Amino acid sequence: MNTPRPVNRLRSSTSPSIPPRSGRSPHVGPSIRQRPWLEWVVRLVTKLVLLSFLISLGWVILLKYLPVSVTPLMISRKLEAIGENQNSQLYKDWTPYEDISKEAALAVVASEDQAFPKHWGFDFDEIQDALKENQRRKRPRGASTISQQVAKNVFLWNGRSYLRKGLEVYFTFLIELIWGKERILEVYLNVAETGPLTFGVEAASRRYYGHSSRTLTRTEAARIAAVLPNPRLFSIKKPSAYTQKRTRQISQQMRYLGGQRYLENL
Repeated sequence: MNTPRPVNRLRSSTSPSIPPRSGRSPHVGPSIRQRPWLEWVVRLVTKLVLLSFLISLGWVILLKYLPVSVTPLMISRKLEAIGENQNSQLYKDWTPYEDISKEAALAVVASEDQAFPKHWGFDFDEIQDALKENQRRKRPRGASTISQQVAKNVFLWNGRSYLRKGLEVYFTFLIELIWGKERILEVYLNVAETGPLTFGVEAASRRYYGHSSRTLTRTEAARIAAVLPNPRLFSIKKPSAYTQKRTRQISQQMRYLGGQRYLENL
């Protein structure tokens, strides 16, 4: 007599059937599977983002070693001069950091970003102070560090927008990570606008003082730094009373910071 087989209650006909595996997670992208064009867009955007990251990373690595011979701001200023039928010659002369007077390096740090040797691209204390002051000021005061200014001048266009600000943060992080402080300061000293169609302390020194930036005095370096907030309004060659006052203030700050020793450990 045959013994009836026991019934496996776990596999009864009332149990829900398990769908075959299709190679895709049932929880991921059902709307995308229903819309092939959306899947194509997602893939395209992902590839573009990855490509943009690799290009920007390679660009930053390359400029760690090569002179920055031109920036978007230089091109913009030249086009403006051409459009106004004026002399469009750019005055610029890339000079290595070791060939620039450290008085010039100290002057721009004392004037623009005294926390430069210590921060990682962003001075959050200065940002908070600027936000508080701007609640009372008609003209907002900026709080950009030297690193942020380099990121903006070298990699980005002139103007204000959330997109440009976001990219500025991105490139600031990259150059702080890859370049280091001395290279950032070297680039700043070479690309900062120091006068009409004039970029860098070497070009400014030769054009307005008649000698190399290697021999800049403290007062000369402080005057170059004094015009940096608006070099198209303030003049190194014909300093206004305000520029002269600011020059004296920067010289005092340079002494307060301890002189050139302040930048020894960049």
